[in-house]
Amino acid sequence: MELCLFQGTFNPIHNAHLRVAKYVIENQRADKVIFIPAFIPPHKDCDSNLSFHRLNMVKLATEDEDCFEVSDIEFKLGGKSYTYRTICELIKKYKPENKIKFIIGTDAFRKIESWYETDKLKEKLHFLVFIRENNFQECELDYLKEKGYDFEIMPLEFKDISSTNIRNVESKLISSISVPEKVEEYIRKNDLYKD
Repeated sequence: MELCLFQGTFNPIHNAHLRVAKYVIENQRADKVIFIPAFIPPHKDCDSNLSFHRLNMVKLATEDEDCFEVSDIEFKLGGKSYTYRTICELIKKYKPENKIKFIIGTDAFRKIESWYETDKLKEKLHFLVFIRENNFQECELDYLKEKGYDFEIMPLEFKDISSTNIRNVESKLISSISVPEKVEEYIRKNDLYKD
C-alpha cells in the first residue's frame, strides 16, 4: 500500500487541506492519506489547550472518506511533535517498502533544512510539495534538490485559505466555504478562537 502522510497543526483543518488530500488520492499518488495533527508543534506558537480540539476537528472533517485516516501518534508520543520521531514510529508500524510520501506546502518546505534531524528525514521521505503562495517559480526550490531532498511539485492551483485567517474572524463569519460544516459546528459549540 502506498501511504502518504499529512502532518500539520490543523488549527483548524479547512477545505484547502481536504482538497490537497483528495488530489493525492485522485491522482494515484497514494492509496491512503494519514492525517497527523501535531500535539505540540515545534515551529509554531499554538495553544496547547486546543490540541485535543484540533484532533477532534480533523476526525470530524475526514470521517466520511474511506481513503483518509487520522493518527493520534504525536499525542501518544508526547512532547514536541518532531516529524523525524513520528516518521520513525510509523516506519516501525507500516514497514513501507519505499520512501513514505509526505504532503507539505512550499512555505514549510522552504524551511525544511531547519527541521530536527533533517538529513536523516530526507532519506525516508518523498515530499509532495503543494504551492502555497502567488507567483511561485519551481526553480526556486532547485537548491533543495541539489541537497538531496526528494520531492515533486504538485500542479494544483493555489487557493488562499489559511487557518490563521479562519481563527481571526468572528465565529459567526466562518462559513462552510472555508471549513467543513461539521468543523464549523464544532468551533461554535466549543466556543473556539475567541479573544
